[in-house]
Amino acid sequence: MTALPAYIGRFAPSPTGALHAGSLVAALASWLDARAHAGRWLVRIEDIDGPRCVPGADHEILRQLAVLGLHADEPPLWQSTRDAGYAQALDALKARGAVYPCGCTRKDIELALGDHAPPRHGELVYPGTCRDGLHGKAARAWRVRCGTTEQPLVIGWHDRRLGAQAQDVTHEVGDFVVKRADGLWAYQLAVVVDDAAQGVRHIVRGEDLADNTARQIHLQRLLGLNAPTYLHTPLVLGADGEKLSKQNDATSIDLSDPLAALQAAGAVLGLPPLAAADAAYWLEAAVPAWAGMMGDPHSSAERR
Repeated sequence: MTALPAYIGRFAPSPTGALHAGSLVAALASWLDARAHAGRWLVRIEDIDGPRCVPGADHEILRQLAVLGLHADEPPLWQSTRDAGYAQALDALKARGAVYPCGCTRKDIELALGDHAPPRHGELVYPGTCRDGLHGKAARAWRVRCGTTEQPLVIGWHDRRLGAQAQDVTHEVGDFVVKRADGLWAYQLAVVVDDAAQGVRHIVRGEDLADNTARQIHLQRLLGLNAPTYLHTPLVLGADGEKLSKQNDATSIDLSDPLAALQAAGAVLGLPPLAAADAAYWLEAAVPAWAGMMGDPHSSAERR
């Protein structure tokens, strides 16, 4: 059996549109980190939320990456082909009593919470209504148990850029969904299962996703999986100060000048100006520059 390399990283875009300046920063950082540590870099298309996916966006993203010189070491993986793996993971969670069926609608949750718990990042902190049974309601979703008021689930981890992190999952998130009421798999379960299946050991992604880390570590522990190392990169902000995203009409990367696009992304990441005639030479120079900035991915040294 061939041993896996010490470093396996990935870029996992959702095909809800083409790459924009913000998503390029995450793609570049993950690519640089893999190359700086003589590792493998994978691309995974996270298309489990079919209704939100834009037809053709997956192939456009792959084309953009190729034009920029960000080439993966394996063929891409589409999450829409991975249903069996997610079902197996849910069965394992059921077998250990870590999940339960939930019959609550969003309106039910709002009524149960009243004025005591405002939405968190657009989500409501689930009050645990169905923990002890469905109370005559039909099952709609599956949720993961996340501690109790008496024994809250608090998960800490180290981020290579942000330093020590911790989240009280019980009170800040509540029991979260792993299979949705519409029958689709939830992001948290899919990403954990796929990272394990692909041997991903190092996750480099945007800082907006840091909030997901505790939930993912909880699932990793429940499923007996090793937790990867984490590095969350700076965000690109729009004119309104909000994170640049496809939801606020971020424009696609201008590929007429790949070098300029890479230089702009590198500046967000804190890379110094690098003299280069084209994108390929810039990437070649950026790898050792990144290694000098970020160092050993296993180190506990905090970077900001």
